Amino acid sequence: MMNELLGYEKGGPYPPDEYVRVNAGRLKTFVSEVFVKLGVPKEDADIVADNLVAADLRGVESHGVSRLRRYVDGIKIGAVKTRPNIKIVREGPAHALVDGDHGLGQPVAHRAMRLAIEKAKENFIGVVGVRNSNHYGIAGYYARMALNEDLIGISLTNSRPLVAHTGAIGKHIGTNPIAVAVPSEREPHFLLDMATSIVTIGAMEVAGRKGLEIPEGWAIDEKGEYTRDPEVVIKSGALLPLGGLGELFRGYKGYGLGVAVDVLCGVLTQSAWGKAVKNTTERYSNVGHFFVVINPGGFISIEEFKRSMETLKRELKSAKKHPKLGRIWIHGEKAWLTERYRIKHGIPIYVKTQEILKEVAEDLDLEPPF
Repeated sequence: MMNELLGYEKGGPYPPDEYVRVNAGRLKTFVSEVFVKLGVPKEDADIVADNLVAADLRGVESHGVSRLRRYVDGIKIGAVKTRPNIKIVREGPAHALVDGDHGLGQPVAHRAMRLAIEKAKENFIGVVGVRNSNHYGIAGYYARMALNEDLIGISLTNSRPLVAHTGAIGKHIGTNPIAVAVPSEREPHFLLDMATSIVTIGAMEVAGRKGLEIPEGWAIDEKGEYTRDPEVVIKSGALLPLGGLGELFRGYKGYGLGVAVDVLCGVLTQSAWGKAVKNTTERYSNVGHFFVVINPGGFISIEEFKRSMETLKRELKSAKKHPKLGRIWIHGEKAWLTERYRIKHGIPIYVKTQEILKEVAEDLDLEPPF
């Protein structure tokens, strides 16, 4: 598996001299130091660092340390509070509503998910909504928190408008991701972590940094025509929902999923939704999150549940393979393999991201991590 993953790691468009591998611990320490320098409490800074580095460890470059600059800028202009008054504004035995007071999304979401976990351990289910938060990184990070407790974790968030919903031109709804983590007897556990758009805006940013065109069908320009230029999408175009443009591949399904996330994260919590959600560097973004934790013990024993999950995984992977597609993957498996490899060999930090980290380090009089 490791040899196979090595090939996967080296299969990207960068030649070897365009990236360096950085130890995950060293990178995490640097990111934490950045936020501490900006006035963020050490405990919160460590959560943000862990979240961003976890994305890079799992191969989600679009949500990793390459986004550090925007978080720093959000704090510097006062759009993000470094010491927010995070509080519970409504609560019952199995539910709560948390106000993030415009703090960094990662610490706000981490506390809300911990609250949902504790409620599920006591009441078999925990549901926590969050308002007045910010971008929280990868959705799967919070869903995975439940795995350590043998619980099912669900994590949703809305985002600034980036997607043209079915029949529309322009950016109107967010990429609005959904993550579901389910424990099984052996790793990798099931982890679905997906945007409700075909791809994220981060994928456009990565393609732009690498000088790549995007596949036709991912996005449209300001006139509603397909574009392969990621810079056009970022500046004036829009991403498309799962299923793409129009009815042929049922784009309205992705559109509907995106709106459903906005309902739970925005309308229900009275955060912003749709075009009202702002960027991290705007005051205030008012992002909403929604967490659900389910205790399988309320239905069957956890041992039986995990055995059944293992059986389901085996059944899926043992199916007759498509001759043109080869290996059958379980959701979260590729990311798990990538994480194992990068923990051992380091995280590849590419030239453009190195420049971002060096700029941040110079601004704050810190040593870069490479």
